[in-house]
Amino acid sequence: MGRRVIGIGGVFFRTKNPTRLAKWYRRHLGLSVATEEGQTMSVFRWRHSGVKKQTGMTIWAPFPAGTRYFGPSRQSFMINYIVEDLDRTLLALRRERVEVVGGVDESQFGRFAWIRDVDGHRLELWEPPRPA
Repeated sequence: MGRRVIGIGGVFFRTKNPTRLAKWYRRHLGLSVATEEGQTMSVFRWRHSGVKKQTGMTIWAPFPAGTRYFGPSRQSFMINYIVEDLDRTLLALRRERVEVVGGVDESQFGRFAWIRDVDGHRLELWEPPRPA
């Protein structure tokens, strides 16, 4: 099977008041929190071990309690997993009868797809854009 997930791309969770929560994390834990395209988040940048020029990031983002981004469930969190080859990963998961939710979304931020784990949690798979 090999390693499909190569990192955590984001930790997303619901909250009644994303702005208030972000202020708390900024004040008490020193997170550099900003709002980009309407989404409150903090970006943790890092380098791949052994490859000095290859960088990555992990997003910490509180979402409004009523967000539809986590799908129709009321789950309180969603984890974004980084994958190297989204198409190959989805093909393998479908063969293993893992529920793939919807299609692949593409943007300047990369390619995204969603699956459900055995407990019904919606998980996001992310293939970052290739470095220029």
